[in-house]
Amino acid sequence: MANLVGSASAAVRPAEALRRVGYLARQPILDRRGTVFGYELLFHGLVGQRPAEVGLSRDSSGLLDVLAFFGVERFTAGAWGFVQCGADMLAEQLFEGLPPPMTVLEVPWCEEVQPALVRECFRLREMGFRLALNDYGLDDPRHALLSVAHHVKVDVASLDSPDWQQLCNELYRTPATVVAENIHTHEAYRKARAAGVQYFQGFYFCHPELFPNGTVPADRAHHMDLLRELFKDPLEMKTLLPLVSRDPSLVFRVLRFVNSPICAVRNPVTSLERAMRILGDRIFRRVAMLAIQCTLMQDQSPELLRMAQIRARFCSDTAGLAGLDAEEMYLLGMLSLLPAMLQVPMDTILPGLPLRKAVREALAGGAVRERCLLSWLEALETNDIAECEAISLRYGLDKNAVAEAYLGALEAVAEDALEG
Repeated sequence: MANLVGSASAAVRPAEALRRVGYLARQPILDRRGTVFGYELLFHGLVGQRPAEVGLSRDSSGLLDVLAFFGVERFTAGAWGFVQCGADMLAEQLFEGLPPPMTVLEVPWCEEVQPALVRECFRLREMGFRLALNDYGLDDPRHALLSVAHHVKVDVASLDSPDWQQLCNELYRTPATVVAENIHTHEAYRKARAAGVQYFQGFYFCHPELFPNGTVPADRAHHMDLLRELFKDPLEMKTLLPLVSRDPSLVFRVLRFVNSPICAVRNPVTSLERAMRILGDRIFRRVAMLAIQCTLMQDQSPELLRMAQIRARFCSDTAGLAGLDAEEMYLLGMLSLLPAMLQVPMDTILPGLPLRKAVREALAGGAVRERCLLSWLEALETNDIAECEAISLRYGLDKNAVAEAYLGALEAVAEDALEG
């Protein structure tokens, strides 16, 4: 059969492909060490688009177009891309335009497994694709596919079922590993881990496990002092310089950045004060925030920082659509996950940050305009497309432009990760 993905997408310009897809939601899948194993890529067409062609849903068509055009790695930073697929799409062999070494195809639940589906799964595995059985349960009709599947996905609610141990006994006799879905709290994560699950899909890692007294630990107080100084406008060099000097990681990052080709200085800069002045307030503030967050996250999943970078990039790039300040929105995105990094509640952090009242209210979860872009992204992260649409309507956002900006932010951060 002809490669429909390649031929269909070859003539599609990037902007057209993005508009055909609309919303791309990405949910991380982590291993037991907190390292990203892959991302499930979820697609939704924009409300109000023309009906799709018969036999292939609008969402599936957009999914294949964008992944074939841009490459799975652009959205996964080199990790596995988990892609949901229908039985009809498997039968029509529509996935051959995707890179097998990067793609996990999720085989859907079905009432009866036809011999043709079994043959297609074996063929796809031989091509190099990984296969996952989605929404697997006890007495699942897809039992015959366990021998060819690499992964089996179960809902976290299944772990409470009295049949769980029986299901485990069945799965542990196969080479397939278990992926638990909807792991959005630390309690769910601990339960799944205790049950022997190898991979965890969800956002449990970006919710703080708070220290008992709810205060910033002494070993992190220096970074809070730095953050307070970073939000002063303009920066006060006399106060900031000694704080920066005490952080070797930050000093290294500042000197490395100022001596890079980006700054194009003629002679090497070895003075920290001179380097900070060359960078200027805006660039130094971003470099310093990234360094601080990297330090705070030494014992946490690196996906936490990656999400903060995506939020910052997205909020900054879409600020103009909402009539907001791009630099403030960048800070809002970067700081939105600070409670998880510091493991203290946001209301403990906010009093020490000299931000505008509206920005502080946005970080606290208030219903202010300054929060609209972050709220849109939080809804997308949890695959709540109806809320994305409602926010766009409420604040007069161009939903096409916002959706495309998110894909741009996702691609940019993934590209940075691939480069280094």
